[in-house]
Order: sequence, then C-alpha cells, then structure tokens
Amino acid sequence: MSLKEKKYLLLDLDGVCYGKHNNYSLEKVFGQVSKRMTKFISEKLKIDIKAAKELQTNYFYKYNTSLNGLMIHHDIPPQDFLKYVHDIDLSFMKEDKIMRNELEKLDMKKFIFTNGSAEHAENILTHLGVYDLFGREKVFDIQDAGYVPKPEAKTFDLMVKKFNIDPKETIYIEDIAKNLSIGHERGCTTVWLINDEQFGKLDSDKDYISHKIENLSLFLKEIRLLKSS
Repeated sequence: MSLKEKKYLLLDLDGVCYGKHNNYSLEKVFGQVSKRMTKFISEKLKIDIKAAKELQTNYFYKYNTSLNGLMIHHDIPPQDFLKYVHDIDLSFMKEDKIMRNELEKLDMKKFIFTNGSAEHAENILTHLGVYDLFGREKVFDIQDAGYVPKPEAKTFDLMVKKFNIDPKETIYIEDIAKNLSIGHERGCTTVWLINDEQFGKLDSDKDYISHKIENLSLFLKEIRLLKSS
C-alpha cells in the first residue's frame, strides 16, 4: 500500500512533534525533564546527584524508560514521578503554524503515541498550537500502556485497540529508530525522523525502517500532495 492510500498517522511526541526541524532541540525540553528526573531519584532514593544520574541513564538504556526501571527495582509510584518530571517551563516554545497547516489539510486520522504522560503531551501540543487537533482521546500515553514503554509488543497492541486502527493502513513516525521495530512487525509503514541523539539513531540502519525524513511538516506535505494527485 502506497503512502497516498494510508488512513492513519501515528506520531511520537518528543523529538517528532518538535525538534530541530522546527527549531526546538530536544535538549531544550528534555534537558529540563532529565534534570528533574535526576533530582527526583536523588531525593526519593537518598543518593547523591551523580549516583542518581547514573541510575537514571542505566535504567533508560536497560528498560526503555527510567521510570520502568524505578518501578521494577524501587517501587516508585509512577504518577508522582511523571507529575514531578514534567513540571517544566515551555515558555520558549511558540506555535508551529506550518505543522498545524499540514496536519489540518492532511486527510488522515491523526494520533499521538508517547512514552510520556498525557499531561506532558497536552502541554507540548498546546504550546505548539495543535492540541485541539488531537485531544486526550487521540493520545496514547504511558498510563494507557500500564507503564510498559515502547517498543513492547503488548503496548503497541493496546494502542492499536484504543485507537481502533489498522497498522497496515498506518504511517508511524518516531525519532527513536528501535521503537519502530514492532510497528514494522505489525504492518505499519515506518518513518524515522533523522537525528543525532545517541539513543535515537541506534538501529537506524535496520530494514524495519521504511522511510527516513529530516522534516515532519515537509513529509506531511509530501503525503498530502500524493493524496491529491
């Protein structure tokens, strides 16, 4: 099935809805989140900042989110963690009118699939000026996943069920290449948004990636033009 025949658009949040392509480096948002994670871990586990940062990084690589590792090993309440780490300043982030225009014009049902919280997604998408195009019902967050992060098959299947979509009719866009593996397995057309993040580009040479792009809005425009041809 070609891009023009696809019915559903599945977007990761952090690094896809914003990133270098619309002049917001992931560091500007995730730098804040990461610092708050470190502080939370340090205070909750009563360890110093350096040890907390090491634990945070190790859990991220081993369990796909730091939260997952903290829940497994330290019985950390997920809601407390998510509320604390996502309490960040996004005043620098302005509306992305180009992205909004392309999302509005694109004749596809659009959804967000994130390892973050629904509240974080609302905060980001509101600042970008596109939250009204989604709303809570079109966001699948880590709570919906039972706190089991992407790329677990169980999580992907729960998302498909919630949104009632057919993966074979879906374009799935991620900045973390390895998260696309299950999407490909289930039949999605997979798209990696090229970036230099160490974790993001891991496995970006695998054959489960159908397309590689540098700019989300330009890619959405390309799909829209294909659909109208």
